[in-house]
Formats: sequence, structure tokens, C-alpha cells
Amino acid sequence: MADLFEVLIGTGMRKGEALGLHRDDVHLDECVLYVRSTHSAIDNNRLALTTPKTRSSRNWVAISTRVAATLRHRAPTAPRPRSDPANPFTGLVFCQPNGQPLRPQLVLDRLHRLSDEAGVPRVTVHDLRHLAATITITGGVPFTVVSKTLRHSKLSTTANLYGQSHPASRTRSRRPRPHPGLDHRPSSGPTDGAATTTRPHPQPPRSLPPAAQACPARVQHRREPAAPKACDTTATTTLPETRKAALSITREQPPTCDNTSRDDRI
Repeated sequence: MADLFEVLIGTGMRKGEALGLHRDDVHLDECVLYVRSTHSAIDNNRLALTTPKTRSSRNWVAISTRVAATLRHRAPTAPRPRSDPANPFTGLVFCQPNGQPLRPQLVLDRLHRLSDEAGVPRVTVHDLRHLAATITITGGVPFTVVSKTLRHSKLSTTANLYGQSHPASRTRSRRPRPHPGLDHRPSSGPTDGAATTTRPHPQPPRSLPPAAQACPARVQHRREPAAPKACDTTATTTLPETRKAALSITREQPPTCDNTSRDDRI
């Protein structure tokens, strides 16, 4: 089954698509293969060939020279191409020595056995598809090409599953975050290429209370309260006795008339 795992990692095909691959769907001269059906076990018992997962999954897949060499290695041991309509499993690329199809559980058990022998954690067969996508994306292949290779129905599906594996996303995650206490706004003046350093915001003087730090201008222009005015009645109590007597005499004198030419008899 080493050839099966080689094809799964090299193409990103699903397990059922690789197990349902026929010889007449492989074109080694053009380095392409066509995914026509998928092999599955209904109720984990009865084997059947069904249509692929999505409409876009039924499509052509480009293969590398390494995958093409692996498929050529399978050619001498593979049965004759599919020719019996009554038996859809005739002509499978990956099958048992007697030509019978491989059970999906048998493939998983073989992968776990190889993982134990190599001393690595166990993975599922579908994890090999994720491995193929991760290797391709980290190699710098655009998302559009990876999405077509994996035959996703939407480009957003590829971006959501493997967006963190892209080199650009890892570069953004390693970018240092700005310090909250520093001013990182760009200067409006011309730059001469010299290195500039950021300075923290000026802080208010510590001698002022918190209310003054919030609005120092209000504290500076605050008016002091005016002193209370003395009552007018207290002024008479402070006069000397001689002045009091003079005032009392002035008030007792009757008013005089300045007009001497007036005749009082009229």
C-alpha cells in the first residue's frame, strides 16, 4: 500500500477517490487522471462505487512525475482495464492481489501499523489530503491552483481550511505589535532616511490633583471668593462721642428758609 499513500500525498485525492480509480481513467502520457467515482463501504459492510462528494470533485487532476512513476509501477500488477459492466470493480488501480477491491478499514489499519513502526503519532487516511495541501501552500503555490487541485467547490473553502499555512499569514503573525504607551503616528515633515525614535506622550505634572490633571486651565482661571462686606449699621457704632453729639444737634435744628424776600402773610 505504499504506492497508494504516495498517490494520496502527491495528488491530495480523497481515500475513496483513490480506491475507486480505474486504469482507463489514468493518462500517464499527459500526466493527468480523471476522478470519476468514489469507493466506499455502506454501513461499513457492503462495498459500492458512488459518485464523488461534490460536482466539482468529478474533474481532472494533474499529477507530478513522481506520482506518474508510482502509477507505472502499479501497471504490471494491475488487472485488465474495466470491461465487464456487471462488475464495476474490475480494472481498479489499487486492489488486492486477486483483483478484489480494498476495504477502507484495511487501508486505515495498514496506515496505523506503519505509523507505529516509524514511531510517529497515528493519523487518519484523510489527514494525508491535508498534508498534501499544506506542503503545496507552504511551497508558495497560489490558493487558486491549490483549490483546483483539491477540487473544492469554492475558493473560500480552501482559504478557511489552510489560510494559516500561507507564508504571508505567518509573516503577519510574527510582526511585532505597537506598544500602547508610544506614539506611532507618522510625522508630517520630510524624512531624510535617518532612524527616528518614538517618544511617549507628555504626562501632566504630578503636583496637581487628579481633577487638575483632567482640566488644568479651569483650575488656573478659577476666581477666589470675595470677602463678605461689613454691614452699614456698624459704622455708626464706631463714631466718637463728640461727633455723635454734633449730629444730634444738627438733626434737632428746624429748617430755615433761604428766601428772605418772601412775604409770610400771604
